[in-house]
Amino acid sequence: MLVIRRDLVDAMVAHARRDHPDEACGIIAGPEGSDRPERFVPMDNAERSPTFYRFDSMEQLRVYREMDRDGEEPVVVYHSHTATEPYPSRTDITLAQEPNAHYVLVSTRDPERHELRSYRILDGVVTEEPVEVVESYLFAHTGPDDTPDRP
Repeated sequence: MLVIRRDLVDAMVAHARRDHPDEACGIIAGPEGSDRPERFVPMDNAERSPTFYRFDSMEQLRVYREMDRDGEEPVVVYHSHTATEPYPSRTDITLAQEPNAHYVLVSTRDPERHELRSYRILDGVVTEEPVEVVESYLFAHTGPDDTPDRP
């Protein structure tokens, strides 16, 4: 299950709407091993395409170095689908390289509302998972090691 704060969901949706009709992409970093998305990192779609996304390699290198330095990992890898349902394409599945990440897709095909779904993708196998949107992790059902959000 993906437990994620509402402000992070809102940020992903806003990024997807802003980049529409091209696909938007980015990550949400969190402390290593925590499974807790915390730091929203919108990235440029180097393809500038309505049907495909690719992180800019220099931007990705910079972001991953920051995460390494700060003891973070990509907890969520997200992108948008502009004309289809939020389900991973064959290309999305092939390119999924983060075994511990939640792969979140946001569909912007309907201008009035968004669709958001989350998946685990491991060795080409796609498993949809429930998404729990919370106001704060302090009150989420994430386990006995709950700590307040960072300031």
